[in-house]
Amino acid sequence: MPRLLNLLLVFLALLSLPTYAEERIGLVLSGGAARGLAHIGVLKSLERQGIRIDAIAGTSMGAIIGGLYAAGYRVEELEQLALQLDWQQALSDSPPREDIPFRRKQDDRDFLIKQKLSFRDDGSLGLPLGVIQGQNLAMLLETLLVHRSDTRNFDRLPIPFHAVATDIATGEEVILRSGHLPQAMRASMSIPAVFAPVALDGRLLVDGGMVNNIPIDVARQMGVDRVIVVDLGTPLRPVDELTTVVDVMNQSITLMTRKNSEEQLKTLTPNDVLITPPLAGYGVADFNRAEQMIDAGYRATEALSAALARLVQPGGGSPALAVARSREQRNPLIREIRVENDSKVGDAVILSHIRQPLNKPLDLGRLQKDMGTLYGLDYFERVQYRITPLDEHGSALVIDARGRRTGTDYLRIGLNLADDMRGDSAFNIGASYRINGINELGAEWLTRLQLGDRQELYSEFYQPLDSGSRYFVAPYLSGEARNIESILDNDPIAEYRLERYGYGINLGRQIANNGEIRFGIGQAWGEADVRVGERDLPSFSFNEGYYELKYSFDTLDNVDFPRQGEEINLQLRKYDKGLDSDQDYRRWQVELNKAFSHESNSWILGGLYGRTLDEADVVTSGFTLGGAQQLSGFRQDALSGQNIALARMIYYRRLTQHSLLPLDFPLYLGMSLERGRAWNNDNAFDSGYINAASIFLGLDTPLGPLNFSYGLNDEREKALYLNLGRSF
Repeated sequence: MPRLLNLLLVFLALLSLPTYAEERIGLVLSGGAARGLAHIGVLKSLERQGIRIDAIAGTSMGAIIGGLYAAGYRVEELEQLALQLDWQQALSDSPPREDIPFRRKQDDRDFLIKQKLSFRDDGSLGLPLGVIQGQNLAMLLETLLVHRSDTRNFDRLPIPFHAVATDIATGEEVILRSGHLPQAMRASMSIPAVFAPVALDGRLLVDGGMVNNIPIDVARQMGVDRVIVVDLGTPLRPVDELTTVVDVMNQSITLMTRKNSEEQLKTLTPNDVLITPPLAGYGVADFNRAEQMIDAGYRATEALSAALARLVQPGGGSPALAVARSREQRNPLIREIRVENDSKVGDAVILSHIRQPLNKPLDLGRLQKDMGTLYGLDYFERVQYRITPLDEHGSALVIDARGRRTGTDYLRIGLNLADDMRGDSAFNIGASYRINGINELGAEWLTRLQLGDRQELYSEFYQPLDSGSRYFVAPYLSGEARNIESILDNDPIAEYRLERYGYGINLGRQIANNGEIRFGIGQAWGEADVRVGERDLPSFSFNEGYYELKYSFDTLDNVDFPRQGEEINLQLRKYDKGLDSDQDYRRWQVELNKAFSHESNSWILGGLYGRTLDEADVVTSGFTLGGAQQLSGFRQDALSGQNIALARMIYYRRLTQHSLLPLDFPLYLGMSLERGRAWNNDNAFDSGYINAASIFLGLDTPLGPLNFSYGLNDEREKALYLNLGRSF
């Protein structure tokens, strides 16, 4: 009887426990771009206080942090990701330059600006739906969540999770409860006009903050009894503080979210907890201040420990959170590779760039590089992957390649200007037009035109011979017109107008993403007429036929202001009377550049060397020197000779802080030291070695590098230069 009485007393005691012990707690994470990193600090404090989270609802950056946490990431992993991630790379579309195909690297070699206009097949101009397509962000989320690829119902995540997006066509709120988790998170933070919308189930989805930046109601619909709400909102700035494009962007986001946020906050009850981290001094682009914002979130949550103590569950542990923290296999076994492709190139081209071996664990590092190479082909609006489980023994790797809606034909323009401060100037303006995807192997037709001091026309049809574009054939047409000085005993005696027209064909092979080798045969003809000088000097016509070998290698991380890498360009030509050439002679040129850096300082060491072997006409066989950082002080191409040599050292320092948004405007201050020489084989002209130097101010704009230079040399020549295009 006493034992029965004791059991009854224990049962009555259990019934008398407070009801909140069984209550479900929901976490609501608002949007705020970079400011959303404060959510990590909030999670860190909640874990320390032993609070179990039963459901998460998030918008924009709140969806990113909340989705990763719900999928199994520890707070420590999220903090490390926020502090170490290259946010500028993640929030851009361009893959690292080392992953770009060599064919696309060649596009940077002209003076053309880096931004290009795209055209559709019908000739209409194609404008993107956002400044950023979100390629790298989508790839990052796919990589981080590869272990959750088989989860289609977000309520079955270790912690149930819902994200909020906006249907841009109707303005309706879209609650993302199922589907592909990385895609849902990406859609929730698609800031209109900044990120391109995400197409999902016939809708175009953008940032959820437009309709519900603090989705308290969404969390309540998930069956929670109390909510912990993190509000990152900021007050509107007065007009005198709106001084930059970033300020206007911050204000736009605040206006977009303020009204719906206030409506949601009105629904809070005394049983809920509102956390407002002190973020007034932080902007939506301050990813470089991640550590301070995480700390702000942590301190704000710690300050509410008394109110949060009521939400601590008896026993403290959480099965769901334990699962979320567990280490799971994030490299599934790949048994099959599939392609979903609606672009101009065939599936075989896409598969040729995927190096993942079958029946091996997923190699994420290699796959990320392969996807960067694919995107760098310029055929795709996006290239993503997902893992689809086949059975308990393995999964399929699915490559999803969507063709560019804006078109794959590209126009680029550029210009440069030089003035020697003595009334002589050089001006060139140019453009290139590239038609992509002529057939499924990825054939291209490139035409380049330059007008001004030096006129050029070059048109090449590039036809890959295999799906991987390893081997190719490239017939071409060319034409040029430029001025060449004829010099005797180091004094100019005439200036010729040289016109040359030609054609040829190259057979080549690409060497991974870093190089290319070509062997070709070509013919050219033209005239050289006296433009300035004694009229009794001979004008003449000529014919050329030649064999040619070219080798190019490029690992520079940035073609405009490189910090590391090298480039090599080698060209060998053999002019042969058997190919209807007027003369037999050999000619070769090599250019080398090596870049290295330390903190904000960068150096380029290199130069070029060109030789004409055997007897040949001086006017048609010469090389040129002169211009900014190529014997500065002389105007562009001021020196010509059958042989040239140049050595140089270029130094520059970045003066501005690194931006973690794609809209970065680096400003550089630099100088160069150069030593060079030009001479002819008959010794009638030899400039001797000339020392030169320059100082320059460079601005790397979204259009391309803008470079102002002042140069001088020990021949008492000096010049000002303005280049929009390649700097060095």
